[in-house]
Amino acid sequence: MSNKIRKKKMHFLAVFSLLISLFLSLCSAQRNTTFQVGVILDADSLVGRIGMTSLSLALSDFYSYNLNYSTRLVLHSRDSRGLVTGAAASALNLLNDVQVDAIIGPQTSAQANFVIGLGGAAHVPIISFTATSPSLRPQTPYFVQTAINDAAQVDAVAAIVKYFRWHQVVFVYEDSDYGNGIIPYLSNAFQQVNARVSYRSVVPASASDDFILQEMYKMKTMQTRVFVVHASRPVASRIFLKAKETEMMGEGYVWIVTSGLMDLFYSLDSKVVESMQGVVGVKPLVPRSSRLVSTTIRWKKKFADDNPGITPQEGMNLYGLWAYDTLWALAMAAEKTGFKEPTSSPNTTSLNSTDMFVTGTSQTGPKLLAAMLDTKFEGLAGNFNLDNGQLEESSFQILNVDENLLKEVGIWKPLLQISSQRNTNLTGFVGEKLENIIWPGGSRNVPKGWEVPVSGKKLRVGVPVDVGFAEYVKVQRDPQTNATTITGYYIDLFDSVMAALPYSVRYEYAPFEKSDGSIAGSYDDLTHQVFNGEYDAAVGDITITGTRSQYVDFTLQIEEGGVTRTQRIEYENPNDLLFFFKPLKLDLWLTALAMLILTGVALWILEHRHNEDFRGSHHAGLIFYVPFTSLVFAYREKIVTNLARVVIVVWIFVVLILNSTYTASLSARLTAIKLLKVDTDVKTLIRNGDYVGCREGTYIIEFLKRLGFDESKIRTYKLPEDFDIALSKGSENGGITAFFARTPYMELFLTRGHRWSQTCHVQSSN
Repeated sequence: MSNKIRKKKMHFLAVFSLLISLFLSLCSAQRNTTFQVGVILDADSLVGRIGMTSLSLALSDFYSYNLNYSTRLVLHSRDSRGLVTGAAASALNLLNDVQVDAIIGPQTSAQANFVIGLGGAAHVPIISFTATSPSLRPQTPYFVQTAINDAAQVDAVAAIVKYFRWHQVVFVYEDSDYGNGIIPYLSNAFQQVNARVSYRSVVPASASDDFILQEMYKMKTMQTRVFVVHASRPVASRIFLKAKETEMMGEGYVWIVTSGLMDLFYSLDSKVVESMQGVVGVKPLVPRSSRLVSTTIRWKKKFADDNPGITPQEGMNLYGLWAYDTLWALAMAAEKTGFKEPTSSPNTTSLNSTDMFVTGTSQTGPKLLAAMLDTKFEGLAGNFNLDNGQLEESSFQILNVDENLLKEVGIWKPLLQISSQRNTNLTGFVGEKLENIIWPGGSRNVPKGWEVPVSGKKLRVGVPVDVGFAEYVKVQRDPQTNATTITGYYIDLFDSVMAALPYSVRYEYAPFEKSDGSIAGSYDDLTHQVFNGEYDAAVGDITITGTRSQYVDFTLQIEEGGVTRTQRIEYENPNDLLFFFKPLKLDLWLTALAMLILTGVALWILEHRHNEDFRGSHHAGLIFYVPFTSLVFAYREKIVTNLARVVIVVWIFVVLILNSTYTASLSARLTAIKLLKVDTDVKTLIRNGDYVGCREGTYIIEFLKRLGFDESKIRTYKLPEDFDIALSKGSENGGITAFFARTPYMELFLTRGHRWSQTCHVQSSN
């Protein structure tokens, strides 16, 4: 009996000591490895509810999968009530009273803009999965964005504009830290694709319906029909409702929204969804996985349990995924940090005791931050990797609102990942194409991006002055009335095209001139004025060049292209007294004369001993007479010796050749007048240092420089009469040897009856 009692006592003591050791170890573990984490969200907002559900689920999932971890996170949630002051008060409470090691939140960029200053002073990491403004990051290293920065999506939005070749857009954005932060990046992105921001509609978060309606009507009177919207869900919902009310969601309009609204699409009111038909938007691409599917199922159940009476969600949106991954990353960082050091109390002796913003300094925060920045893993939203305190960029889905669904029409990847050249025709879309998009109004035709407003301003059409060829464009000003009259072939053509449009377009011609009536610059300057918005269009003899096509659009070519060269040449004068001697060259004439004399001398030597006709005092005359009369076979002297007959035969053969050659050459000269001098090669003009000319202000000047002409050898003229005088003078007398101009101008110049119409050489070049 005593042995049994003794054994029971020993067993009791062993169990008791084991319980004591476990209790002490638990107390020690709780004291050294528990990390306090604050959470600041708007508890009544949808994003706040989604975030809290995701954080709670992530916390239980992480430690269920990692039972052997020696650290634990404890969440302390605070409600900011959607106010900056609420977020600031919550942060101070967490930093001073709870002495948290990290804070997840706050929810908005405006709240984060204030709270991150407190975190920086306390050396406590502020980790936000919802504050996406690009302006937040540079303020302090203790701010970590575990959401993709808004600036990451601007190239994807600009790629849509570039893909459809729209050149003007209108910004519609919320007047808040969230809305303003992205605008500089969007402006720069559109500048890279040669798209101009024609108007910015700034909508305050507290704007009335009348204010939004007034903005809609103002934008409706503008030409641009491409609108880029960046606003929070409440503001964006009101914008689209008013857009539909003002009939701005019909055919011809383009609405592009950023990822913030696209991510919350399935939580929008049905009326808002109905008003957004045909909208195109971007959203970070989330890779599909079995883990994501299973987690989403459990998340939906937990969200319904945590938020009874709230409309069930279709699934975890981006904010939910980022919240889930954020807590996993923070838990991993806490495990890497291991031991937790106490927070040092603030030195209040040198500070005002009423300063409510005084906080202690965390000794664990810097280590936790370093471990957080070094954490990498494959999360639910994709690869979790922090680059300079920001979640690395990802690919984006291009989505199209079709009834109650978002239809994927393409995927965009950052250009630096697929090409080392950003200034190319690449857009970044996979396959460089998008699927068919249903645009506002149910149309499948791609909108052209602009329309003539119902009651907008007149189109200002720039017209060059001092063209030189009035047949194309002529600008005249009445000295008495100061009225301007613009006529010409291009003007008539433009008027006919505008009259043929199915709608009325109000426009006016505006001469591109200075105050003194002279042209205000070159043709390149005129096209730049169109690009800058000084003119809405330009009409005239404006040549399509590669440089100009980079920033303005041209109509199809209506005339023959190319550059034509007119050059001074000289013809042979048929009235010259020596014209009949020119069929044969001088050396040939001298050779024939020498042969005539030689033939006569040879005949006399061979015949005068045997032939009486070659004797006597007239032998000198026979030397010239016999060969000359043999030209027409009219000599009467008898040839006796055989050698003399051979000489005669050779001479007659030579005469036949000379006669035929002379006759053919003379006939050719009488039939077609011969050119005496012409340089048909540009290299010859350059080599000789000849002066060449072209019209003032045209691209021909740069064209001639590229051909190799020195700038000092290029002379410019205004009127066709100036061309005529310069060609007549020639390079030696202050004129030019050749004149370069567009082919239509040169043809018109030659048909005007100038004396060069029959005395010029024309060559066309590409």
